[in-house]
Amino acid sequence: MPKSIRRICRFFSALISLGVIASAVVLGGTAFLNAPPSDPPVLGNSPPGGGAQGVMRLDEGGALIIEVRPGETAHSVGARLERAGIIRSRYFWNALARLSGDHIRAGTYRIDLPASQLNIRSTLTSGGQFLVRVTVPEGLTLRQTAQLFEEAGVCAAGDFLAAAASREILDAFNVPGQTMEGYLFPDTYLFPLSYPAARVVSAMADNFFRRLALLAPQSASMTPAQINERVIMASIVEREYRVREEAAIMAGVFFNRLQHGWRLQSCATVVYVMTEILGQPHPHRLLYRDLEIASPFNTYQQPGLPPAPIASPGETALRAAFDRAETSYFFFRLIDPADGRHFFARTLEEHNMAGARLVGR
Repeated sequence: MPKSIRRICRFFSALISLGVIASAVVLGGTAFLNAPPSDPPVLGNSPPGGGAQGVMRLDEGGALIIEVRPGETAHSVGARLERAGIIRSRYFWNALARLSGDHIRAGTYRIDLPASQLNIRSTLTSGGQFLVRVTVPEGLTLRQTAQLFEEAGVCAAGDFLAAAASREILDAFNVPGQTMEGYLFPDTYLFPLSYPAARVVSAMADNFFRRLALLAPQSASMTPAQINERVIMASIVEREYRVREEAAIMAGVFFNRLQHGWRLQSCATVVYVMTEILGQPHPHRLLYRDLEIASPFNTYQQPGLPPAPIASPGETALRAAFDRAETSYFFFRLIDPADGRHFFARTLEEHNMAGARLVGR
């Protein structure tokens, strides 16, 4: 073989070897940069506050919760991930962004760690957001509900209360009061972190009116003022009953009192005044002086219904208020604190006799 040909063969052989070595270096470097860091991330369990960048924290299981704000760039997200020790290099992250052409979507995501850059990018470009499950129990007030959503990281309590008092939302749902108190259905909800409070309130109100249409079809022919009266009644029943089958009877008792011009004398309204208006702790028991507190919500002092609901009624209380039991009872008294059962009486004499029997036990 001529020397020139041998030189050409050696040249190409060396070139191929260099190519193999370069490819190995590139592949090895890519694999290294794509792999998660060996050191644990430098993130706490509480979300950082403020700024244009979203929340980034570890949940109780060690997974990454990351919020991408609208308008935030892939470069910004990469820099955050590098600083937190989630990825090895933001430069490799940026190169992946240019090569893939996929755009990171705004939202909140949950990513199990450790995770490669490719896996993290796949999650952030998929749009499959992480949703927080929030269960709102029956009988909570607006303030308590707002605090629940704040603790879950969905929205700030102040923003929730402001949205619940928004004239725009009140008018959209034909609620005649000053807030959405009573019209936010207690249920389990799924929301992203840092979600607009107005959307949270609107979703809960939508749920309320959907449920109301099913359990009280007659509400469709009622005026907003008539519905509001029933919702106020339902909120009182919600805070009074403990045994499901007694709810409609209690509603019947309260309607009987109203029809005869009596005061409702609901202890639940007094507790509402003390805890929600005066900011006092929940009382273990009511004293006579508590019943004398001056407030339009105190039904021991004021005739008729209070001016607004005192809590979020659930299905049982709403059904009771819209379809009360036809009864001749005017009084009820708790007789079994363990299971929450009440004694219902037609006269004050019967009511007092039941109280005397309880004292004599």
